[in-house]
Amino acid sequence: MDKDFLAQLYEDHTHTRHLVPASATCHFAEAIIQLLFPPLSEKRYTSLSDFEEHTQLLQQCLERILDGMKSTLPESPALLAAAVMQELPQIHSMLLGDAEAITHGDPAAQSMEEVIRTYPGFKAVALYRLAHAMYRLDIPLLPRVISEFAHGRTGIDIHPGATIGAYFCIDHGTGVVIGETTVIGDYVKVYQGVTLGAISVEKSMANMKRHPTIEDHVVIYAGATILGGNTVIGTRSIIGGNVWLTESVPPYSRVYHHPQIKVRKAPEPENVLNFSI
Repeated sequence: MDKDFLAQLYEDHTHTRHLVPASATCHFAEAIIQLLFPPLSEKRYTSLSDFEEHTQLLQQCLERILDGMKSTLPESPALLAAAVMQELPQIHSMLLGDAEAITHGDPAAQSMEEVIRTYPGFKAVALYRLAHAMYRLDIPLLPRVISEFAHGRTGIDIHPGATIGAYFCIDHGTGVVIGETTVIGDYVKVYQGVTLGAISVEKSMANMKRHPTIEDHVVIYAGATILGGNTVIGTRSIIGGNVWLTESVPPYSRVYHHPQIKVRKAPEPENVLNFSI
């Protein structure tokens, strides 16, 4: 390899402002979800003191990760790590509601434990709620590392800045995209391929609300695209599959389109040979 190129890379590594290993951040996020939900845990505890010690070790792990970027933090690594751990009871409570919403909303779900252990929608929302807590504490970079970890694992892309209410249900979920300034109310259900995005992606709009607001008890079916910061989907509305929306709809709306599909019966072929082996 070219020596000048190697020398330049070495200089880049030497002058890197902070070191935040993505693998350590993802491992921490997984460990937190396992801490909150025993069915996911790969660790067994011999006593309450053993459990408390493990929790302290997780806080210390986060503090070490944050220490690698302390020049960019609004508070000390120790204070921020403690603040994240203080958010865990609220995160746990919200996630129990999410698991309940998925269990009640999917006839195929046999139990909440099955949802927690196997459903990608729950996995994505669990990691989102942890990342969102960090986002609200103004911790840079780590929320996006966690959200992209979830994206890679589940195919569901939720920006940590999005605001999502209680009892949120993602059914199936592959291809769901939820943008940074999206606001979602309580008891909302979305299916695979739903996009809650922005009409324009100009950099000058970075500090503006670019993504839609979804009010309580809304159902959004597969493939629907809802765009724009001024777009509001009224409470208890139903948005049909493959609908494209860039304007608000009032509460209790039913939004759908009639596809241009024609079904023509073909004549039955003669002398069909049926083989049975």
